[in-house]
Amino acid sequence: MSKLIRKIITAAKAPKPVGPYNQAVQVGNTIYVSGVLGIDVNTSKLVAGGAPAEANQALKNLGEILAAADSSYKNVVKTTIFLADIGDFSAVNETYKQCDPYPARSTFQVGKLPMEARVEIEVIAVSGELVDRV
Repeated sequence: MSKLIRKIITAAKAPKPVGPYNQAVQVGNTIYVSGVLGIDVNTSKLVAGGAPAEANQALKNLGEILAAADSSYKNVVKTTIFLADIGDFSAVNETYKQCDPYPARSTFQVGKLPMEARVEIEVIAVSGELVDRV
């Protein structure tokens, strides 16, 4: 039986996790990125401006984590977005448009997010060259 290697991914340019978990874990070519909030890495606080600003910062933070795993947005295959209020769906979509090509995605309203956040985003990505076939 072949052994798979698990690699812990840590990005210095992204905020540290707010709980006992890793920013991301890679197994083989698959990268599982934990939920990311719109936290400013310099202040360790949520950015001001509500859901769109938090989503934008969360995407920046995700980009740093993906880069630390030698990946990028173009290699994201699945995204899950958690919203404190589903009423923010359209505003977050406007920010999310920068993630083209669009991966598969789910969006949910949840009861409450850490730090009173409005948005949390997690992704599954791959490392290596990803070739699109239509």
